[in-house]
Amino acid sequence: MHVVSSRKANPRSSAGTWRLGDLTVNRLEFGAMRLTGTAPFDQGVPRDREGAIGVLRRAVELGVNHIDTAAFYFSTTRSANELINRALAPYPEDLVISTKVWPGRDPSGAWWWAEPAQLRGQVEENLRQLGLDHLDVVNLRVPPSRRAESIGEHFGALAELREAGLIRHLGVSHVTSVQLAEARAIAPVMCVQNPYGIGALGEERALLRICGELGLAFVPFFTIAGAGRMAGPAGDGSEAERAVARAHGVSVAQVRLAWTLQQGPHVLAIPGTGDRDHLEQNVAAGAVRLSEEERDRLSSLPPPAPFRAP
Repeated sequence: MHVVSSRKANPRSSAGTWRLGDLTVNRLEFGAMRLTGTAPFDQGVPRDREGAIGVLRRAVELGVNHIDTAAFYFSTTRSANELINRALAPYPEDLVISTKVWPGRDPSGAWWWAEPAQLRGQVEENLRQLGLDHLDVVNLRVPPSRRAESIGEHFGALAELREAGLIRHLGVSHVTSVQLAEARAIAPVMCVQNPYGIGALGEERALLRICGELGLAFVPFFTIAGAGRMAGPAGDGSEAERAVARAHGVSVAQVRLAWTLQQGPHVLAIPGTGDRDHLEQNVAAGAVRLSEEERDRLSSLPPPAPFRAP
């Protein structure tokens, strides 16, 4: 049996830490979506299983203590939750695992969206796959078609599961500021997980600011991918990004991560990869310090193509 030690090569990330309720996490986290294939949701050749397990173990060795996953992260031959369980159980005491519910996929891979009464089944599915008796953080992932509608019934169902002890903390994902306020009126919210990166729109920037004012973690996804979003990193970046990367001797991906982390102490990052070298570069981005002039230059870049979530 493989045992993952809680003594890490870098126990405190150079990016700093944040408190999710009673949980302390390093601000540079790990997103598990890309562990199951070369592209998300089985759009490519699956990763080597042992290689993916090695990436997870190396992430913990490097000081990552927060992993973002979901039961719907699977391909024909790989499941992110199963890989996490195989690689890291028994889990280090300080490891925080976040997941998300509302979207689901049937065994064929087809998408479906849960009714409030079905959320318990999705939570229990994550518990079984991860081998846990409760989930540290569960994010309610809002469908694109519901961003102008109430999420109260679904979030209320999760709040009941929190009261029942299946969930420790709640978060929301892909929400508007109105939906965030609605959720907070029902139960405590610890984090907001939305797309965000260089070129973010005014609405996205406003939500980041609101989270800072409320003391909530803002957890952006697709920070590295930029305009590519689901397809992965977009080319070599703009000339401004490349210039900053050259000045620091790092990659454009590392510049994007560093810029995001420097948007506020409450901002976390969940870059995902199935490649060990990319993992180490992502973690190293926590030590990149951009100047105020560089941050302003990158902040002035135009927005990427509109986000389209599944």
